[in-house]
Amino acid sequence: MTLTLAIDIGGTGVKAIVLDGAGGLATERVRVKTPRPATAEAVLAAIDALVAPLGDFDRISVGFPGVVIDGVCKTAVNLDPTWVDLPFARVLAGRFGKPARVLNDAGVQGYAVIARKGVEMLLTFGTGMGCAIYVDGKYVPNLELAHHPFGNGKTYEEYVGVEALEHVGRKKWSKRVHKVVEQVLPIWNPTRLYLGGGNAKHIRFELPPNVEIVSNLAGLAGGFALWADVDAAAAAAR
Repeated sequence: MTLTLAIDIGGTGVKAIVLDGAGGLATERVRVKTPRPATAEAVLAAIDALVAPLGDFDRISVGFPGVVIDGVCKTAVNLDPTWVDLPFARVLAGRFGKPARVLNDAGVQGYAVIARKGVEMLLTFGTGMGCAIYVDGKYVPNLELAHHPFGNGKTYEEYVGVEALEHVGRKKWSKRVHKVVEQVLPIWNPTRLYLGGGNAKHIRFELPPNVEIVSNLAGLAGGFALWADVDAAAAAAR
């Protein structure tokens, strides 16, 4: 059985779990606070400590809060500039002696919840705001909707990120998320819109029929899908 170490890096927390050969949970989830400053070396040290008690694994999947191209981090708005241009997948593979893949964190989370039919969209609400879109299950990479202007001189992330939540309170923040949903739906026209991330639990408005809130655990569970091509090839060879 192939075991996948799934890691989810966020602006406030770093989480990890080991997934079994079917993508189910093989261990309990573990979490530590994201170091401050969140330099690459500090977060890597935190990952070392986080992973140590989880036991064996065969490969690594990581959700990273920024643009990732071919395993290389290109942006890290809520972390530290030392991440920019870091070949993160290669660094992890060398550090643990296991093959590693890295994708935008919203992209990973979406893989755990999508139906793989039509246009599906995920928005995550945590330190910032994440976004992922899929077309018939195929991920459209590195859509940084969070940093696009939303209105009143603010970006989406400034409007509904954690700083906004702390500033205006949960009730007004939930109303802001409602406005974001109302704006996103007629532009992207997804068959399904998923709302996730650690702060999605504060959403209190009535959801439209094609919108649902998903578990924050999806940010780890989706790591199994990053190896789908490898698993499919192995199954075909048997």
